[in-house]
Amino acid sequence: MPKAFKVKVLLVDDNENNLMSMKSIFSEDNYDIQTANSGKQALKILLREFDFAIILMDVEMPNLNGFETASLIYEREKLKHIPIIFITAHGHGDENIFRGYRAGAVDYIYKPIRPELLKAKVQVFVELYKKNYLLVQQEMKLLATNRNLEIEIKERIASEEKIRELNKKLLENIDELEAKNKELDCFAYMASHDLQEPLRKIRIFSDRVSSKYAQDLDSESKVYIDKIQAACARMQNLISDIFTLSKISTTKEDLRETNMNTLLEEVIAESDLQIHESNAEIIIDKLPSLQVNKSLIKRLFQNLLANSIKYSKKDERPQIRISSKIETMQLGNTIPTKFCRIYFKDNGIGFEQQYAEQIFTMFKRLHANTEYEGTGIGLAICKKIVEEHQGFISAKSEVGAGTTFTISLPVDVKVRMTMDQVTEDQETP
Repeated sequence: MPKAFKVKVLLVDDNENNLMSMKSIFSEDNYDIQTANSGKQALKILLREFDFAIILMDVEMPNLNGFETASLIYEREKLKHIPIIFITAHGHGDENIFRGYRAGAVDYIYKPIRPELLKAKVQVFVELYKKNYLLVQQEMKLLATNRNLEIEIKERIASEEKIRELNKKLLENIDELEAKNKELDCFAYMASHDLQEPLRKIRIFSDRVSSKYAQDLDSESKVYIDKIQAACARMQNLISDIFTLSKISTTKEDLRETNMNTLLEEVIAESDLQIHESNAEIIIDKLPSLQVNKSLIKRLFQNLLANSIKYSKKDERPQIRISSKIETMQLGNTIPTKFCRIYFKDNGIGFEQQYAEQIFTMFKRLHANTEYEGTGIGLAICKKIVEEHQGFISAKSEVGAGTTFTISLPVDVKVRMTMDQVTEDQETP
């Protein structure tokens, strides 16, 4: 109960001395004592206030006696819970007692009043009032809690319904996206086939013009033909890379135990001319064997090796070191997983770290075409190959200090084919 809470007691008697006497009996008790010198005044008080623990009322009063006042009090629904103790100086007969109980009395006190008895009887009803008050407060809290729970349940049901609708929409979007992807794959195949043919004809006929009329062409015309053929070659490479990107996919059946060192040796052998022309030094540490799609990982290594050689410094011999280590990592809420991290570290021109994510975007180039050849798709292909193996790739670089590409592949093929694809939020150590 609140600290400032006081139990209210109403004393009703037409004799002022009797009221003063009863008030003095309760002087040591922490009650809020209110008095009325008639039944009419008592009714006026009870019109304004109805939270009394008990009413002590004299029976013999002019105009409205105690019995009549009690009857009028109990006509109001809000006052029916207030117990009334009648105080009387005579009338001990059964008929008078019955009349008082019929009017609503819970007890009688006979004059002269014995203070100890009066205090004891009032104390009983005060304790009952306090317990009832606490029960009412608890009931109100429970009702408020229940209302809050009902609101929360309704909101949760609404949220669940919204989630179901969103999931349904998501599934529809996935189906639509898969259909669009199939259309895109078909378009990429058709485009690569249909666009390659006219490009080949342009190259063939421009080459014939160049050969047949070599003596008749001036130097400016020869430059134009060379530019036509160079543009055709670049367009063919671009179409080829787009087609490759659209067809990259792998399944569990495509994965084979592959020696990474042997695979790198094949890549270096096939890139011998490029390595020789750049005088590049390739250092390969011992790499593990992994279950991978050999043709895709081979393309990945080819692209990264070519990228490191392409962006080497003009006044310094290119040096590329390829190494690896096994690490256990926990990504988000997934279980800890062993990853093989393969590093391609070069001493090339590097780039600002703020572009580390953008370089894996299609057609994103940090340098002009005239400065460095390429289609701008090579690193996007690398990213897709790694993600098809449920891994991720990142780059750490500094202008003038080279670049390190990190490929992270799950070691366990079972984990690789079931784990959720992760985002590229890992930095090279």
